[in-house]
Amino acid sequence: MAPAPAEPRIQMYSTDYFMACAVGGMLCCGVTHGGITPVDVVKCNMQIAPTKYTSIGSGFTLAIKEEGFRGLYRGWAPTLIGYSIQGAGKYGFYEFFKYKYSELAGAENAAKYKTLLYLGSSASAEFIADVGLCPFEAVKVRVQTQPGFAKGLADGMPKLIASDGFMGLYKGLVPLWGRQIPYTMMKFATFESTVEALYKYAVPVPKSECSGGTQLGVSFAAGYIAGIACAIISHPADNLVSFLNNSQTATVGQAVKEMGMMALFTRGLPLRIFMIGTLTAAQWVIYDSFKVFLGFPTTGSSGGDEDSNEGH
Repeated sequence: MAPAPAEPRIQMYSTDYFMACAVGGMLCCGVTHGGITPVDVVKCNMQIAPTKYTSIGSGFTLAIKEEGFRGLYRGWAPTLIGYSIQGAGKYGFYEFFKYKYSELAGAENAAKYKTLLYLGSSASAEFIADVGLCPFEAVKVRVQTQPGFAKGLADGMPKLIASDGFMGLYKGLVPLWGRQIPYTMMKFATFESTVEALYKYAVPVPKSECSGGTQLGVSFAAGYIAGIACAIISHPADNLVSFLNNSQTATVGQAVKEMGMMALFTRGLPLRIFMIGTLTAAQWVIYDSFKVFLGFPTTGSSGGDEDSNEGH
């Protein structure tokens, strides 16, 4: 029998609770996206210049040859800051909307249509979060795919505004929504459903009797499965975001025509599956570790044995 969980330091579903979830989201997204910058640099270059960056191995080799190891970390600052802002909105608003939509639906409907609840809550959260991410994503892509454009965020954002205007920072917002909203809907709904399935079929004891390490192991496994699913569903839009942010005049139609439908779905996909699978699993472990630190259970129901603090 696992020891009783620590008394939560913050009241569940209070403003402070949602703010704490936002801090957890900021930590998990900022740290993981910042740490995986080298993979992101190669992925973006494979999407923009596939004839030059023909494989994962050659992508890393060329990046190091052209700019040294520091070239693998181009764009780390806009990545770290942008995804910290996005993570705060994604996780904080997800918890908020999940609670509020559950209240509106009522306990019976919330339990009956929980997958729709996860989808609606995550879509609403990501819609808001991407407004904060978009300017930093625009700078990140330009810095990563155009060597010499800028050293990083401090000189890259003013230079992008000077060349494209302020609204150039938001040129990729609609494709970003197209990438991130389906991605996040898949991420949260798959994660929550996988957590429930793991506790129901794979873990021999109820969640309330599992150690913290076991619960975080479930979060990691469910996170990796969710990451693979959302990498696949959001990949075409990811290619569009990279293409549009790499050019001042590019349009969605031009991007689709120039890349071709097959490349839109497949270019850079294996690397992105590895990148997003690992990143998503790490995010859920960091986020749920933060929740455990505050005295709350890890995210996700456990079938018929839900913790009283997790029920809505």
